Amino acid sequence: MDTTATFRRDLNMGGTWLLPAWSSAPVGDERAVLEGAREAGYQGIQGANPELCRELGLVPTTFDIRIEVGGMLEQATRFADQGFACATLMVGTGLESDDDAARLMEEIVGASIDARFPLYVETHRATATQDIWRTLRLVERFPELRFNGDFSHWYTAHDLPIGDFEAKLDLMAPVFDRVRYMHGRIGTSSCIQVDVGDGRVEGQPHVGHFRAMWTRACAGFISGAADDPVPPPDLQLGFAPELLPNEFGYAIKVPNADGELDELGDRWQQAVVLTDIAQECFAAAEGSTT
Repeated sequence: MDTTATFRRDLNMGGTWLLPAWSSAPVGDERAVLEGAREAGYQGIQGANPELCRELGLVPTTFDIRIEVGGMLEQATRFADQGFACATLMVGTGLESDDDAARLMEEIVGASIDARFPLYVETHRATATQDIWRTLRLVERFPELRFNGDFSHWYTAHDLPIGDFEAKLDLMAPVFDRVRYMHGRIGTSSCIQVDVGDGRVEGQPHVGHFRAMWTRACAGFISGAADDPVPPPDLQLGFAPELLPNEFGYAIKVPNADGELDELGDRWQQAVVLTDIAQECFAAAEGSTT
């Protein structure tokens, strides 16, 4: 069996929602959008019809929200039967006790193993993993946990640029080592999702910070994914930019030339920029782990 880890360019369908008319994104029904995504170089899709994805040669992935214990094995089995490659999970609310959070994680770990289906807990605000310290404690208790890294939530909520950034990355190593999927989004100390233009680091220190986090996560995948209790299919690290619209509280709007509020930047174009950055991070991680 080939144990070479590779990078997969995925697209989260949220990045196609409520785009301005001037966006460069493909328009039309779901088939037209997926065909446009494939033409743009994407290899997988999160949040679309799995049969249509497979017909078009795209790897389908999905997501779920798990607030309470119960039914995870049945859901994981359904996802597997539908042909999804994996599922990312927003787990809890962030207001549960440590014991309740542990019960949620215990069910997810067990369901993933029993269904032989990858379930990845997302690092997301307003969930049980919104806090880095608590997440590290959950990893200690459940080393089989695997993550969907959406580090913009931690970067903003913990104001990561303040203080010794490298020391914070070292502290987060147990999470980086367990990242098996990523939601591409870059934020700042005060905003979870920002436009990064062409992705240059000069004048945008947050871009450099995310490169560092993504590279560490890629290195963790390359080093450890093959030994997972439930390895990622084909040992592919899916990277899916999840650039959501202003109506969901994400994309920033500013007055345009006509004085009307309009999105700052083209989320479709930005998804390509972020994916290119992540692919560079994967290549850098390959060089550091060989």
